[in-house]
Amino acid sequence: MVNAAAPALDDVWRWLADVPDPEIPAISVVDLGIVRDVAWSGSGDDATLAVTITPTYSGCPATRTIERDIVAALREHGVERVALSVKLTPAWTTDWLTAGVREKLRAYGIAPPEERAGATSGDILRFVETKTACPRCGARDVTLTSAFGSTPCKALYRCNACLEPFDHFKCH
Repeated sequence: MVNAAAPALDDVWRWLADVPDPEIPAISVVDLGIVRDVAWSGSGDDATLAVTITPTYSGCPATRTIERDIVAALREHGVERVALSVKLTPAWTTDWLTAGVREKLRAYGIAPPEERAGATSGDILRFVETKTACPRCGARDVTLTSAFGSTPCKALYRCNACLEPFDHFKCH
């Protein structure tokens, strides 16, 4: 049983939706799908907020910063007892990004991963991705400059139409 003074989970989700991703501050850790679950456990003074996160990949260097920022945001709202856990399965995927999040990335100047169409063949799931579009002018005439952009989860492209370089959030 949770203390009656414990904040409602809807409030907790709203607070966490204000925690920016440290590498892409235009979107939150909730937008990215990094925060997987929040739940109260215990009661009274022993009530603890359990927060489960899934990093964008297991070696993400921003994971510790994300954990720290989540705890700090919750403490700012009076939640002192936080149990943070990292869940690696199922693995995070760009398929969890909503159309709204993809648009936020585009508006920030990062080409979002294209939505993928999947086809199953036995136990193997194959994806086909359409060609990346420039987030500035929308042209699909682009060239991969580097497999790694400003962070390992992004690739660096150059638009052949407007000549601007841009990051592309990789599908995974």
